Amino acid sequence: MLNWADRFGICCFLDNNDYYDPYHQYDCIIAAGATKVLKDSDDIFSSLNCFNTENDNWIFGHLGYDLKNKIELLESGHENRIGFPDVFFFIPEIVLILQGEVLTIHSEYKNPGDVFSEIQDETYVERNKKQFKKILLSPAISKEEYVSTVEKIQQHIRRGDCYEINFCQEFFAEDICLDTLDTFDRLQQVSPTPFSCYYKLNDKYLLCASPERFLSKRGSAIFSQPIKGTAPRNIDKRLDEIEKNNLFKSEKERSENVMIVDLVRNDLSKICTKGSVETTELFGIYSFPQVHQMISTIKGELIPGISFSEIIQSTFPMGSMTGAPKISAMKLIEKFETSKRGLFSGSVGYISPQKDFDFNVIIRSIFYNATNKYLNYMVGGAITFYADAEKEYGECLLKAKAITSVLQ
Repeated sequence: MLNWADRFGICCFLDNNDYYDPYHQYDCIIAAGATKVLKDSDDIFSSLNCFNTENDNWIFGHLGYDLKNKIELLESGHENRIGFPDVFFFIPEIVLILQGEVLTIHSEYKNPGDVFSEIQDETYVERNKKQFKKILLSPAISKEEYVSTVEKIQQHIRRGDCYEINFCQEFFAEDICLDTLDTFDRLQQVSPTPFSCYYKLNDKYLLCASPERFLSKRGSAIFSQPIKGTAPRNIDKRLDEIEKNNLFKSEKERSENVMIVDLVRNDLSKICTKGSVETTELFGIYSFPQVHQMISTIKGELIPGISFSEIIQSTFPMGSMTGAPKISAMKLIEKFETSKRGLFSGSVGYISPQKDFDFNVIIRSIFYNATNKYLNYMVGGAITFYADAEKEYGECLLKAKAITSVLQ
């Protein structure tokens, strides 16, 4: 299906890789082609509200990190080397929904039977048998610069400017010709995750292996599942269980997690009925191929009639990728990070015809521009007063393990 969808200039492939929770509606959903698009504009939230309310169709798209500048009085000065716009949504020409062994095809423009035949006739190339050229990545900042910056951030924390910041760094490669389908296929094999995504916007690509949900709406209920807390996996089952238990008991990881839970509760309280916001799971430990993660779940009942635009304005960017307090953290992020986040720490997802939606957090991802042949990934972690800069750097490399193994 993905081979078939990649023939379109715009496509979006979302796969849960058989991770099931109460909030996933589909195993796999694909949007191919675009009949109508919403591009970034000065009055983007008004435009987004109109686009959503005037179209009773499937809507797919993304929110870039720098949408923050239209929510708060913030700015960004770094160069956009990958080139994704801050906001882009589209109504697909064709939607494929896989649930169990049943494929449903939605299209007002093509006969679903013809689409099914085209998919069946698609020739699958055994890409992983082709010769692969190792991609050498360069850090945008050195380890020494990273450690020094963490120490400067901690000075701000001591002064009370903030109490947690998600500080990220970039690794990049230039003059790259990437087989995006092959690379995504290998990323899926190495790191299957519940919010994986292959997203193509003409010459710009997102290859995503995210384990994190930003927001999901089902009826009047809304959910957020921030991740804060990471531990390595171990091939020895006994040692792996120890890592898992240590993560659950870690006071440092718990304090980081609960800070973001409080922030998310505050964000959701702006759009939910009074007294309905609750933490349904605190410090849940979930295991993925590369890491164990600490995930909490916050739920609320939406105020009747509240719009998608209002929901995004109240909750974006997600607190797990900023820190707290959110505005102060974002100002310091702009001061200390040396690269533009772009789509990284943004979100991609869908809105159903019933106006339910599900959006991920874009982390553990490869970004690629086929025109200027620029490739990068970004990775970061929560910096608090008690953070050890050397250990935080090591955690960054751990989070990027799947990506580096795929590219190198």
